[in-house]
Amino acid sequence: MLLYQPQDGYCYNSDTHFLHHFINTNLKIFKNIKGELLDIGSGSGILGLLVARDNPRLNLNQCEVQEKFQELTKINSKNNKIESKIYKGKYQDINFDKTFDICVSNPPFYHTNVVKSENENIKIARYNDSMPLVDFISKTSKILNQNGKFFFCYDVKQLNDIMHLLNENKLNIESIQFVHPKFGKDATLVLIYARKNSKSLMRILSPIIVFDEKDFTKEVQGIYKVSSTHSIKVDI
Repeated sequence: MLLYQPQDGYCYNSDTHFLHHFINTNLKIFKNIKGELLDIGSGSGILGLLVARDNPRLNLNQCEVQEKFQELTKINSKNNKIESKIYKGKYQDINFDKTFDICVSNPPFYHTNVVKSENENIKIARYNDSMPLVDFISKTSKILNQNGKFFFCYDVKQLNDIMHLLNENKLNIESIQFVHPKFGKDATLVLIYARKNSKSLMRILSPIIVFDEKDFTKEVQGIYKVSSTHSIKVDI
């Protein structure tokens, strides 16, 4: 999958690849994946395009607040021959004309108290003051169909708040996976699959270990191979 990325803005990273792998792992148990898919805060479009590529019966929808990324999403959708409906604006404020069967997102999750980048595009894409966790979860619950699926990644340090807010909004965690930079290091990222109105018990998947000494582990190399993306930096 060929993807154009901004020369001077936020580019997708390994988090998106890990989330794509996590989504695939959890969707394997379902025989007939179809319906409306929404990529929340789509950026250049990578996550939604990968999920739609792997599940061709899904209708892709994407929402994005930044004009630069809205344009890149259009370009990347066209180049990869995947149709997508783009909703423009702040996620919290968009009045969607439909509900969704699956929502996916690599949202801005760095806490507002950390030191921020001076680049405005990167600020919006990385830090959760542009989309607070409470708004992110409550809005998604409202636009999901009954039994709708919600996949996202987030800063593991905020897991307590995530679990509380999901429960408050009738979203039950069915599967969770932690990402560790190396063996023996604390997890830095959590991957979550929650389902609306579900009562299933939670599965905790084996952790993803990113590096073995200085190189990617074999598991991570396999994840990148399945995603099979190639980036080109452009000015836009």
